[in-house]
Amino acid sequence: MYKNTKPAYIRQSVLAFFLAAAFSACSNDDNDIVPVIPPSDGAELKLDGGGGAGAPNAVYVDFSADKPTAVPRTSWDLGFYNGNDFRVVLNYTSSISIAALAKTDITQVDLDDTTGISLAIGQGQGTLSMIDDITGDISKTAIAAVSATDADNKVYLVKPETASATDHTSWYKIKISRNGSGYKLQYAKLAETSIRTADMSKDENFNFSFFSLNGGKAVAAEPKKAEWDIQWSYGVYSTAFGPEVIPYLFSDFVYSNTLGGVQAAEATTADGFNYDTFKATDLSNTRLVFSGARDAIGSKWRVTSGGTLGIKTDRFYVIKDGAGNHYKLKFISAGIGQDGGQRGYPEIAYKLIK
Repeated sequence: MYKNTKPAYIRQSVLAFFLAAAFSACSNDDNDIVPVIPPSDGAELKLDGGGGAGAPNAVYVDFSADKPTAVPRTSWDLGFYNGNDFRVVLNYTSSISIAALAKTDITQVDLDDTTGISLAIGQGQGTLSMIDDITGDISKTAIAAVSATDADNKVYLVKPETASATDHTSWYKIKISRNGSGYKLQYAKLAETSIRTADMSKDENFNFSFFSLNGGKAVAAEPKKAEWDIQWSYGVYSTAFGPEVIPYLFSDFVYSNTLGGVQAAEATTADGFNYDTFKATDLSNTRLVFSGARDAIGSKWRVTSGGTLGIKTDRFYVIKDGAGNHYKLKFISAGIGQDGGQRGYPEIAYKLIK
């Protein structure tokens, strides 16, 4: 659900005007003209995470269209990059983990290849080599760049979130190769001898093409890359554990669409920023530092343990979307501590900066 801060009749009138203008132009010269709909002035949204600290849904938000999109977060395991490089990412909104083998022939991999390998992550277990780069750097995936020389592509052991860290028969073995301008995926449960194959083509309209190992099929798991700005979800990040930095599962994590050109900056009251009065001239303030990293917002907007629990009211975020629009974003409630709301259904507000 959402509450648009611009009265509905105004937006409807604006849309009607542009549609009428387009229709008139088409009537006059028979040219097909697509109306340009102005970006939203802002809205308040309640995101449908499905409830709980380990919310079952990941929610994408497109500010310019006032559009939230909820997707079951474990509906995919592998994301095949649609850019120029040949890269495959793991589902960062789940506890999926991976380990590379020395073998390159998937038919020669079985349960014996798990000797000495643990795929448990979180709760003090695992290493960062078992997950992708936490900032979303596409050049630092846990799966090596897919080589044009097939003999160079290794077999990997994969444990999806739905699998057991101790039951190796629930793990998968996968090998990814190039297939022309796309990819070829070979996969099977670890104890299986019958290898399945799936071809994944590239679609430049999306950051990734997604595949579910459990479902055995390609799935739709993300809006078009130009149609979302942030994603709220439970997901994997990192934390310090003694002298080590290890994978850690975070609730209420906010990711930026870095591959779609989105950037985010944190604005705090300590730096003199105020959400209500922030305007376009403040964008040039040198204390406002934009980042294109996926974790630019991350978990920095709330406190879940220690201190005062809930949303940090001393900060908000400035988002630059892929089209160059700037929005200011604040969190209203998340069901943490005394901030109100319901856990797994966060409420946000954003406003177009003019």
